[in-house]
Amino acid sequence: MAEDPGVLEVARQLDKACTDAGFFYVNGHGIPDALFNEVRDAARRFFELPYEEKTRIKMTPATGFRGYERIGENITQGVPDMHEAIDCFREVTKGLYGDLGKVLEGSNQWYKEKTLFIIACIPPPPFEYLVKYYLKRTIICRADLARKIMRGIALALGGSLNEFEGQRAGDPFWAMRLIGNPGVSSVNGTNVLENDIGCLVIVIDFKCCLTGLLTLLNQDDDINALQVRNLSGEWISAPSVPGSFVCYIGDMLKIYSNGLYESTLHRVINNSSKYRVSVVYFYETNFDTAVEPLDTPKPRANGNKKFERAVYGEHLISKVLTNFVDV
Repeated sequence: MAEDPGVLEVARQLDKACTDAGFFYVNGHGIPDALFNEVRDAARRFFELPYEEKTRIKMTPATGFRGYERIGENITQGVPDMHEAIDCFREVTKGLYGDLGKVLEGSNQWYKEKTLFIIACIPPPPFEYLVKYYLKRTIICRADLARKIMRGIALALGGSLNEFEGQRAGDPFWAMRLIGNPGVSSVNGTNVLENDIGCLVIVIDFKCCLTGLLTLLNQDDDINALQVRNLSGEWISAPSVPGSFVCYIGDMLKIYSNGLYESTLHRVINNSSKYRVSVVYFYETNFDTAVEPLDTPKPRANGNKKFERAVYGEHLISKVLTNFVDV
């Protein structure tokens, strides 16, 4: 397989995308479009609820940082992000990762009010059912897709197909976010939005670079708001392509590549009057993996090791503990 010309061409294209831009699109993943639409619609209905209702599944340290966060609660480089979200992680049972994983011990939270979905007296599947079903599908489909992409990246870095299996990412951690970005209205000719606590805020929603290996994002088809900053410092629009994922790389892949691949800074500027929903899946290394540059030709050719060993779980938890206010 590794000698197949078609496979090598895919690896070359992945290498170019990761080197030049840090993101790319993925099609042919096998997840039905209808499932995307159902989950985004369910999330949209949840975000339309009154703030007090949404806080029934509020994210707190006691929930292992799983659940709902209001607009402005997530911060990037000290600045509040202009989105609300439901955060999910791979469920961590007590003692699974020892003291390292204690912060994230817990189960995911789901809103359970079925009457939320009654339309014309015909109740669609409840939010809890949809998201749990989607999670089950996404763990299988997206993890399988991400693993295949990582095999291509392994070849691109001059390694074997299984470079990211076993102790590196044979038992990958994962996270998922359902994200809502409010649309804008016009106040004195300036685009603004109003958050849950009644404050007017700017509409740019900055996102930090990502912690793990790969991120797969699916977004509303009719709103072009996502932008990614390339290695030249230019903001590139990442418009929605129906049925596709936008895929970008994270901090751990930056280390594995010895800096050849840069984890990507991205932002959302929703200039539309419509509320924007996206579903983001994070494919990570094993939770307790110590990550360092690969001993393969391309990372070696990039000079001496530019990074010290980093334990993925420690890196993730440091992000979680500093990413939120009033939690």
